[in-house]
Amino acid sequence: MNLHYFDYKFSFPLESGEELPGFRLAYQTWGERNDDGSNVVWICHALTGSADAADWWDGMVGPGKYFDPTRQFIICANVLSSCYGSTGPLSVNPRTGKAFYHDFPMVTIRDMVGALDLLRQELGIDRIHTCIGGSLGGQQAVEWGIQQPELIKNLILIATNAVHSPWGIAFNESQRMAISADPTWTESRDDAGAAGMKAARSVALLSYRNYDTYGFTQALDHNEQLDQYKASSYQQYQGDKLVKRFNAYTYWHLSKAMDSHNVGRNRGSIINALNRVKARTLVVGIRSDILFPPGEQQFLARHIPDARYEEIDSLYGHDGFLIEAKPLTQIIRRWMEESARQDAAVRV
Repeated sequence: MNLHYFDYKFSFPLESGEELPGFRLAYQTWGERNDDGSNVVWICHALTGSADAADWWDGMVGPGKYFDPTRQFIICANVLSSCYGSTGPLSVNPRTGKAFYHDFPMVTIRDMVGALDLLRQELGIDRIHTCIGGSLGGQQAVEWGIQQPELIKNLILIATNAVHSPWGIAFNESQRMAISADPTWTESRDDAGAAGMKAARSVALLSYRNYDTYGFTQALDHNEQLDQYKASSYQQYQGDKLVKRFNAYTYWHLSKAMDSHNVGRNRGSIINALNRVKARTLVVGIRSDILFPPGEQQFLARHIPDARYEEIDSLYGHDGFLIEAKPLTQIIRRWMEESARQDAAVRV
């Protein structure tokens, strides 16, 4: 694993009409590019993820895993607005010499992909063998497949969608309401809104998991219990854990970016946009996902030309895309092997 930085020194126009006066992307790589560059795997991370895909997706990335640096050149870049080395609200605005804080401009999924593509060009990558992402990462991946139809050979979209739903936006708005209810949120300081973000994370977890998840993992200790429930301490613990590694500004902006996702914007229609994808595409849904329900992935698979839809069952709802490495690996390997056989048949 190697951590690198890409500094773009020019003004970067944003979809909102605002601009960033340049930006930095932090990215990590594993393995080596082969001579013809045909082994590039680009992983797009989700909301609170980082460039360290081997950390947050350790079941999928690493020696002996499906994405193996002994065979592939793997790259994952921290997106704009995030707080793991890339330009975000805590970064210094070169025009003022102070942190952006509340003045950080809105960044959409398309803006994120535009920045990723500039990094790709800087690295001299002209072909991505596999681009994969789940949730917000999948939103980036499908957008990239639309923006650059000839770039990606294999596109893998997990627990994601073509347009963020009113249901998903409502969850995100509820979390932002929790942040804005924190009296420190209006202040310009690194930890503004931290208590509100803790509450926001608790709200988010309810959408990432589901009724059955909590029933299994946070069951009552005994029938006489009156307080100190596992489910209560779990919510507190998860909120505290995020506060230690994240900031409310970034949480706010990334949730807004997720809300902005609509591949049909200024493209005629969502279906027209999805029809632009030329990559061989695998779409994976999670049966118990209440935030990105399988119908959203089925829609992607219906309207991306020749896409394959597969589904996994998981106790963990939306978070299954991070947890269920074994069934995901089986699905991806089977699909890739079938694709390789088809390619071999064409060559013959």
